[in-house]
Amino acid sequence: MSEAQVAEKNTRTFVGRVVSDKRAKTVTVLVARRAAHELYGKIVAKSRKYHAHDEKGEYKMGDMVEISEGRPISKTKSWTVTRLVEKASLV
Repeated sequence: MSEAQVAEKNTRTFVGRVVSDKRAKTVTVLVARRAAHELYGKIVAKSRKYHAHDEKGEYKMGDMVEISEGRPISKTKSWTVTRLVEKASLV
């Protein structure tokens, strides 16, 4: 295995929904997950927003996308959109 393949394996990836596409070459992705509460054990929903790089501006609000971690691109952006999981449904 080459060094690039090893580095690719160790990157974190998340699947989330695009909640904003207003910035140039950037989308805001909301990643929601369910986890057990540390003390009480109840399943609670946790969410976090990530700024992800979208070079061509092809992803729109409501799209379900996969993002992967990489080198820092700007002050708030170190994630890149890797693929489209599901296109947003028309309302």
